[in-house]
Formats: sequence, C-alpha cells, structure tokens
Amino acid sequence: MDDAYSVQVTAAESQDADGLEQLMALKDADTFAVADSWGDMKGGADGLFDRDTRLLSRFVMTAGLARPSRLSSGVSQDNVFFTAHSTNRPLPPMGGRSAPAGVLHIERRRFIRDRRMFERVRILNHGIEDVLLPLAFDFAADFADIFQVRGTARPQRGTQEAPAADGRRVTFRYLGVDGVRRSSCLAFSEPPARLTASRAEFMFSLPKGRRVDLYIECGAGACDAPDEARFRLNAVQARVAMRTRRRRGASIRGPRSPRFNDWLDQSRADVALLTTDLPTGPYPYAGVPWFSTPFGRDGIITAWQMLWLDPSLAKGVLTYLAMRQATEFSAFQDSAPGKIMHETRGGEMSALGEVPFGLYYGGVDTTCLFVALAGAYLRRTGDVATIRALWPNLIAAVGWMKEHGDVQGDGLISYQRAAETGLSNQGWKDSEDSIFHRDGRFPKGPVALLEVQGYAYAAWEAMAGMARLLGDERQAEWAGRAGAVRALVEERFWLEDEQFYAIALDGDGEPCRSIGSNAGHLLFTGLPSPERAKAVTKRMLGAEFRSGWGLRTLATGQARFNPMSYHNGSVWPHDTAMAAAGMAQYGERRAVALLLGEIYAAATHFHLRLPELFCGFERIPGEPPIAYPVACLPQAWAAGSVFLMLQAALGVRIDAIEGLVEIDKPLLPSGIDRLHVTNLKVGDGVVDLAFQQLGAHTVVVPKRREGPVSVRMLG
Repeated sequence: MDDAYSVQVTAAESQDADGLEQLMALKDADTFAVADSWGDMKGGADGLFDRDTRLLSRFVMTAGLARPSRLSSGVSQDNVFFTAHSTNRPLPPMGGRSAPAGVLHIERRRFIRDRRMFERVRILNHGIEDVLLPLAFDFAADFADIFQVRGTARPQRGTQEAPAADGRRVTFRYLGVDGVRRSSCLAFSEPPARLTASRAEFMFSLPKGRRVDLYIECGAGACDAPDEARFRLNAVQARVAMRTRRRRGASIRGPRSPRFNDWLDQSRADVALLTTDLPTGPYPYAGVPWFSTPFGRDGIITAWQMLWLDPSLAKGVLTYLAMRQATEFSAFQDSAPGKIMHETRGGEMSALGEVPFGLYYGGVDTTCLFVALAGAYLRRTGDVATIRALWPNLIAAVGWMKEHGDVQGDGLISYQRAAETGLSNQGWKDSEDSIFHRDGRFPKGPVALLEVQGYAYAAWEAMAGMARLLGDERQAEWAGRAGAVRALVEERFWLEDEQFYAIALDGDGEPCRSIGSNAGHLLFTGLPSPERAKAVTKRMLGAEFRSGWGLRTLATGQARFNPMSYHNGSVWPHDTAMAAAGMAQYGERRAVALLLGEIYAAATHFHLRLPELFCGFERIPGEPPIAYPVACLPQAWAAGSVFLMLQAALGVRIDAIEGLVEIDKPLLPSGIDRLHVTNLKVGDGVVDLAFQQLGAHTVVVPKRREGPVSVRMLG
C-alpha cells in the first residue's frame, strides 16, 4: 500500500504483549469485529466495524474491579464464534465477605449476524460460598472511518452527540461531514445497577454452584432487548450460513494427519468467512481488518486459487466486477472506459473524497486479470451462458487494454497515476518503494510491470479461446496480440547476464534490473520459453529467494531488500503459491511440493491460519517465522494459497467443455501419503479422486464417477 495510505497502527497501540497477530476477528457480510484474546476492544485496530465505520471503539470488561485472568481463548474452527475463558482475581470485600481468585469461571461467547454483534457472558460459581461479583463494561463509539483508524490524517471531523443512556441501553450518534447521520447502540439483557454514557456496572449474586448469563448486543441503528432466545436463534442462523459457504464446491482431505487436515479446514473456513454473498453472487473480501471490502485483484486471484474446487466464486467475482466496470474518465478515480475496479469503500472519508477509494480503479493489473479469469472460468465450467452475458464487458476490458492501458503505444500495459491522491505504484506490490532500479532509484513513469505483461498475455489468449467457442471473428487478432506481448517481454525484460527478468521497464524503456518474485507470476501465465522458465525457477529456488518458509518478494542483496518490509523481502503466501503454480506449468512438480511443505511449516506456527504476509528472515531450526505486525489475519488469498499449490502439485487440469480431468505427473508433498478430492463437478458430471503415494510414484484412482466426465493420466 502506498505510504499515503499505509497502515500506521502498531501492535503496541492495538494490544498488549500478545501482538497484533493475536487479535481475534469475526466477520459477517460488511460487519466485522476485532478484539484481543480477552474479547476486549481498546482502540488501535480494535473495534466493531460496519461498512468501513467503527461503531464500537472501546469495550472492556472487568470483574471485581480488575481484568479477569485469561485461561484460554480462540475462534471456532468454522470462524463463527469467539470464546474466551477466564477466572476471577481476588474479589474485593462485599458486606464483609470476599472471594479468593479462581472460584468463578467466566465465559465470553460472541458472534456476528445481520450487522449485529451478539455476546453472552456466562459466570459460574465453583466456590464453596456465595459470591457477590461486581461486573463492569467500559465502552465508547468514535465512528472513525477505517482509514482514520489505519492512521490517515483527517482535515476535519463531524459532530458526535453525547451518548444517550436509557435503562439497559446506550445509543451513540454521529453527524458526519458528509451530512450522513450514523448511529449505533449497545444493549444489555439485565438493567445495570449503574449506567452512564461510557460505563455499565452490574452486581451479581452467585450462590455456590449456580450461574448467571448476561446477553449483550451492539450494532448499527437501534437495538432490540437482547435475551437468550434471540442469541440462540441468531447463533443457529450464523452457523448455518457459514456451513453453506464452506460446503460449496468440491472438498479435499489429507491422510489421518490432523494437523494437515486442520490446515485445509482452517483455510477453507477463512475463505468462507471472508466471502460475502452479494446480489451478484459470492465475493471473497480481501482481509480483516484493513481490507474487508471487495478488491478487484484480490477477489480475482482468490477465485482463481479456488477455481478447480469451487467455480461459484469466480462467477460471483466476474459478475460483480462487470457491474462496477468504469464507463468514463476520472483522474481522481483513475478510471477510463472498460477498466475494472481496484477497490470500493463505504466510509465517510471515501464519500467526501478525502481518499479516492469509494470506487477506485488505480490497479493496472485488474483488468487483464478479469479477462484471464473469465477464460479460465469458461474452461473450468463450460458455462457459455455466463460468458455470453459478460461478453460486452470483456470486449470493453480489452478495449481499455488496447486504447488506455498501452500508455506508451508500444504494446505493453503501463501505469502512471492520474492524480496525486492515487496510488503511486499500481501493481500488487503497491508500496511506494516497491519498484526501483538496481541502484535503488525509483523509475520515472509510465511504468510497465513484468507480471502485468504476463496477465495481458493470458488475457489475449483467453479472449482468443473464448472467441473460438462464441464464434467471434476476432479470434485470430487476439491470438496475434498474445504472441506479440510474449515477444516483447522476451525481448525487453530478459536480462541475459542475470538469467532472470527485470521487474519493470521505466518510462524511457530502461529495465529496472531489480530481481523480484514478480517473475513467478510470469511463470503462472505460461509466457516464458521453457529454457528461461527453467532459469527463473532455478534462481527462485535458491537461497536469495527461499527463506525456508516460502519465497521472498525480493531477492537478498537487492538495493532495497528488507525482510521486515511490506513488499521488499517479506514472504506473501499467495505470491509463493502463484510462483509454485507457474513452476508446475513447466513440469517442476518437486519444486511445488517443496514450497508447499515450507508454507505448511509456516502455517503450523500461525495456528494454521496463514497471515497476509510475514517477515522474510532466514529459517532457523527450532525457531518460528517472524510475524509482520500489521498483516491482515485472516486474508483471502493467503487462505486460498494451499488449494492452488495442491492443484499444482497434483497436476490437475479440468476442461468442462471436453468433460475431462487431466492429471499430469502428480506429486504429493513430503509427509503426505494420500489425498482425496470428492464431489469434483465437471460440466454435468462429477468425480471423486484418490491420490496415493506408492514408492517413488503418486497414483490416482477415480473412486466415483457419474455423468459425462473422464479422467486422463498424462506422463
């Protein structure tokens, strides 16, 4: 992310010693909550957010005038419930009596449903005497925009009214500079003994062996009185909705290795958590907390990672992005006719134009990826009807590539931000310092990124393939454009002395001779010649890229290399996965298995939930990978990485038009001797596949086959 909009919140500001990576996240549609491992929200990155506005900025519980002693906490495997278990510290004397520490079990159970956070606080007395428990909640609502929470300065703020306390409920109101009145509420099932605009105090009498339940709700608008029935009903609905999202498409299971299967389950659950069912279909939001919104690039790549298992994501992403396709020029939005959206936001700062992201098109790669995904979706599903419906959008997208994306008129896709408020770098590495020459100089624009030319090549190839099926006479033209892009990249980006590709060309056509992981994305598109792909693969598997936990975004020894940076030496799981999938296209199955094993090893240290990125320090035996402090967790394309890498390792290619599943030289990762893929739908057919390691070979057996689908082994 460009420095002007980079995340400034630090772990120290958002939590105590546990660090930001321990923050607990829940999400439903456009509402998400981030809290520490006690369940408290204390500012920083914490809070309850709805549509990019923070509705609850502080929510801290004390028991007996002190924070309870935490026993354990976590989010359920299906990502629906957060639960924290704690016990009391010594309680202050009440009526001449006091209770020792550790006699009360305090459970906080929380979920989000229908723009509401529901919570139950259950307290059970395990002591031998009755207990009087003072329980209190300190709270606040600041209505901060998500960019304000991230650290972007604001020139002005709206008017916040004094909170109104009424019986068992508090209402918060804010009049934004944009003229929009926003409100939220906090309600309790029991009337507090004392309720103010910022604190609710209760006094519970707990006979020995008895319990008390307190229900709490918070959300946008007015609150109904919370109670057990509402809590249970909404909890069931939340779990059913999540189960439905998780069960879309085929499933994949490993051997009786609970850790590997737990990783698969956690990754699938994270994709489901971040997926919002929009009117246009399911869309995976990018990540919590900073990017819980539709992103073009992230949505496309996540959908591509999941395509072989669940094509419904790709259909939802394509349909939504087609609906938001630009139709006019805007320097502020960085839009031009045919361009595909980079990001959309719903907060006050976006509405006022303080940031350009209300509907922003400053991504140079998204339009090419949109077209390429459409071609991949058609091959995977044979869904000609959807592609016909999207055909005008696809024609407009390649029109943008030809007329506006080719800024220099040299056949390459380039970018240069149209307004100073926009992102200065507009590829997936969009930090201000992520693209540079060998000596560290930043390039003059327009800049042509290496991987974007690969995406353009894939887009032209996809258009030619789709045209063949739809009977469009421009098939040969588009195939010719793909060939021309390939020739240009091989001629202008290849560095013979480095046996690698330059990361970009600057506005003068001079190569930026930095050595970065962008070349792995080029492999993913299949553009390089086999000889050059082999050279790139060899270098990327060397020590300058491989950290032992995956591939670094920048090779060691480069001018701006920093393993703690956002894009210049860190490890991004999706980046490693795309490079691995690219290597597999050139027959490098063992490289894929190797990298998959490293990413799996990293996941085991992150509670089987891969973050957006982590630091690129060299792996040291017996020590964990080093977390990046403000990484999104969960993050969609990090969660989807395992599925793309497994597809690459297994050599699975699906052509629904031919009713065919091809399996090319499958290889299982080290330590995994079998995998089962079930309910794999191919056109009107369905097949189950069992992969098993037998000596030095991996064999596959179709276990169930229904309808017109065949399985072909290659090699």
